[in-house]
Amino acid sequence: MEPSLEHEVADGIATVVIRNPTKRNAMTPGMWRALPPLLTRLAADPAVRALVLTGEGDTFCAGADIGSLSATYEKSTGLALPAEEALAAFPKPTLAAVRGYCVGGGCQLAAACDLRFAEEGARFGITPAKLGIVYAPSSTRRLVELVGPATAKFLLFSGELIGAERALRTGLVDEVLPAGGLDKRVAEFTRSLVSRSQLTQAAVKEFAAGPVEPDRAAYWREQTRHSEEAGEGIAAFLERRTPRFLWTPPVG
Repeated sequence: MEPSLEHEVADGIATVVIRNPTKRNAMTPGMWRALPPLLTRLAADPAVRALVLTGEGDTFCAGADIGSLSATYEKSTGLALPAEEALAAFPKPTLAAVRGYCVGGGCQLAAACDLRFAEEGARFGITPAKLGIVYAPSSTRRLVELVGPATAKFLLFSGELIGAERALRTGLVDEVLPAGGLDKRVAEFTRSLVSRSQLTQAAVKEFAAGPVEPDRAAYWREQTRHSEEAGEGIAAFLERRTPRFLWTPPVG
């Protein structure tokens, strides 16, 4: 099988699968390049309400396929960052479903998602110090925001792997599931996501990303005022029924 990124859309969820099983789903240059345009297409699809990123089989992603990378630093390391940033900028909720190894560039991708659920036995590590690579400033800051400076330094200085339970304690992972329980929990949680207000989710993603300019705050106030989301949510609560949220992100 050729290494690839497979995807499907069902019931409002886009699932992207990293597939390179002979190399623990390591990302080849072609896979890094393919991810940003794929995410652009999925973001524009009105049928997509959330995205799940996972790996084929029992491994999430062992990082970059070192054997396929150029010996030139700029060419080699410049591939992962655009893919990571495209994932971080995806306008709808994203979740990394992690089994097995989540290392190097794989951990970069998981960290760029909004949430990370892991199965017991998963292993996490970020390994630039083993290769003499300088981790990008934006990637470093994203890691620090997730786990704090001490744990970020531990991971980046040493390149050592940590288990799922330590990842949970440090904030790198949001939930750890028993063996065999990951798929069920991800399906349950994403069903919940697609039932919620996209207006709320879109605003939260923008606000959580950093400082919000006054015009953007005003934009979201207007969206709230002119939508019927709050009225529908309150009515559904009082009537003890599931709300029917209709707001969708503007196209373009």
